[in-house]
Amino acid sequence: MAVGTKDLAPDNLRGFGDDRLVEELRKAKEELFNLRFQSATGQLDSHGRLRAVKRDIARIYTEMRERELGISVAPAPAPVAPAKADKKADKAEKKAKA
Repeated sequence: MAVGTKDLAPDNLRGFGDDRLVEELRKAKEELFNLRFQSATGQLDSHGRLRAVKRDIARIYTEMRERELGISVAPAPAPVAPAKADKKADKAEKKAKA
């Protein structure tokens, strides 16, 4: 059984954009800090969570490095449908050309 967050599975990480990876990394590091603080004060309930968060951080760093080396590629942004105003402008251009 894999240890870690299901949201941060390698398949899911590949679908994240670069900005989202950085944000997930920041959140994971913040959580790790809080867990370490709880451990030091004796308030930590689940020691396994420390291990899971460390592995999540490692997965994020791995995906970032793969993109840096060109092994994997960030997903292309979803195509944006033109707005209604743009469609009207396109129709007007077509009529003007005809």
